[in-house]
Amino acid sequence: MGNERESCSLPGATRYVETRFGRVAYTDTDPGRSFAEAPLLFVHGNSSSRKVFHAQLADDFGPRRLLALDLLGHGDSDDATDPERAYTQRGYAATITEFLHALGVERVVVVGWSLGGHIGLELVPRFSGLAGLVVTGTPPVNKDTLTVGFQPAVSYAGVEHITGDQAAEFAGQITVSPPPEWAVEDVRRTDGRARRIMFASFSAGHDSDQKALVAQSPLPLAIIDGRDDPFIGHDYIASLTYAALWRGTPTVLEGRRHAAFLEDPSRYDELLRAFLHDNRL
Repeated sequence: MGNERESCSLPGATRYVETRFGRVAYTDTDPGRSFAEAPLLFVHGNSSSRKVFHAQLADDFGPRRLLALDLLGHGDSDDATDPERAYTQRGYAATITEFLHALGVERVVVVGWSLGGHIGLELVPRFSGLAGLVVTGTPPVNKDTLTVGFQPAVSYAGVEHITGDQAAEFAGQITVSPPPEWAVEDVRRTDGRARRIMFASFSAGHDSDQKALVAQSPLPLAIIDGRDDPFIGHDYIASLTYAALWRGTPTVLEGRRHAAFLEDPSRYDELLRAFLHDNRL
């Protein structure tokens, strides 16, 4: 497992799509669009990149296209030309909608981690072709439940300027400890404005009421979290009302932290395949 987490080779060449706020880098396992099933789109979290999903991109999900992008200000994507608009959950969702339209994707299942999960929730009312959503490390909150949805972990999630040592510490918090060098480099590369602007917007309640959204939306939803995630409130997540939660309850992986899919890709991918099967996606 350690070697698997240390390496992060991605299949195929890095591809790019031009969007209103900058060029988005992505990986595509089926650029010829030969598969009929709805593609999986993997969306990473704050100060990370699509590299974090390298195990999923190398796994077997049958005849299905796998997509993973770098959010603007992250990885191989551009820094946003309009940070104040692009670096919010709604801004990221707008860019992803533009990205999907550019690729001709009409139907998609999103797998979102942490910030990526919140962006996935923001896609629910914005992209009509969203067929299913899997979130990890993502409490569905609103402005009134932020303090119970998240644990008060010490983090650099909203800090614009961080040192090299702080980057390594943050990478270890959000991925595995000690963190692989590529995860540390992802933190260092991130446009610090993305952390500051996103965190300020989220804390101010400028994003959707995600608690209400999951209570009302018929969209198939899976929640797969690590029991030892230092950032999320498990009791809060379990207490919510859900309209279409897979298996009727959040799935919790014992002994796993914030990036359960990176720590235990075999188990995580098994659950992901089961979610797709059970919902005929």
